[in-house]
Amino acid sequence: MNLLTETLAVIKPVDAALLQEAQRRLDNKTKPLGSLGRLEEFARRFAAISGSLEPDTTKKVIYTFAGDHGVVEEGVSAFPKEVTPQMVLNFLNGGAGVNVLARHAGVEVRVVDVGVDYDFGQAPGLLNRKVARGTRNFVKGPAMTREETVAALEVGIELAREAKREGVAMLGTGEMGIGNTTPSSAIIAAFSGKTVEEVTHRGTGIGDRALENKVQVIERGLAVNRPDPKDPLDVLAKVGGLEIAGIAGLVLGAAANRIPVVVDGFISTAGALIACELNPHVRGYIFAAHESVEIGHRFMLERVGAEPILDLHFRLGEGTGAALAMGLIEAGVKVLKEMATFEQAGVEGNTVR
Repeated sequence: MNLLTETLAVIKPVDAALLQEAQRRLDNKTKPLGSLGRLEEFARRFAAISGSLEPDTTKKVIYTFAGDHGVVEEGVSAFPKEVTPQMVLNFLNGGAGVNVLARHAGVEVRVVDVGVDYDFGQAPGLLNRKVARGTRNFVKGPAMTREETVAALEVGIELAREAKREGVAMLGTGEMGIGNTTPSSAIIAAFSGKTVEEVTHRGTGIGDRALENKVQVIERGLAVNRPDPKDPLDVLAKVGGLEIAGIAGLVLGAAANRIPVVVDGFISTAGALIACELNPHVRGYIFAAHESVEIGHRFMLERVGAEPILDLHFRLGEGTGAALAMGLIEAGVKVLKEMATFEQAGVEGNTVR
């Protein structure tokens, strides 16, 4: 039994009894019933996922997975593939958007090379988990072999296992990979049956002509590869990406180890979608950080069954939305743990139910 099969087998539904008990506790806090809205949802879900009504939220980590894409040679991005390693180095130097917002939120960022077409050597702080030097151009055939796909998934699973051992309380997903909105659009098109045009947007800010080309490239890739939506590994291997697979593995590993996982934007949700297709119980462990302006993201969120926490018109990726959403989730948990009950405060409780 390989690590992926083993992980899929141990994922169970979130504890419904703990969900109810957490809500009972919230209902006895010094406030009208349900008056803290979604913060109460975050609190009860976090408690049920973690298995504790006094969950610790101290250690929060975003894993930003990086990988290159062969389909970039089709002109689908405003930036060349050389930007992927350049941005990885920017992450490591603490200068990217995710670094800034993670520092603001008290979150650690860990950068994972799962598939960059570049030799970083001994770059300080980089987690070298390279499976391949990028994917192949999926217009010409599958982006990855099935073996590469499973290996990248298992990178994410192992990172979640390691996080559990070191006491990480909340995980976040992020990514970097020039061209990666193209495979993400292909993935949701394959699963949803929507037209490529309905789920494809401007990514790095491409113009109308480049967007038209991007749609045609994805259509060709789907026609050439014919990914089977009943086989999530087939979809991921044929039109996905190594960093998307790494994210999917992290989400699976989080669910298997009862760690709440905050999924960032469009590309991260493509990974979460793969994880949910592999095991539907995963849905209960996911917090959707935000809704991206990428038009395909809404269809992904609907299929995953996740309501986004924020809508800030983001389209950066990296884990930026996850960093901000983590702060709100933690606020909900603190309400559960720290807010006084009616009895503790000497306040009369609700008399009408």
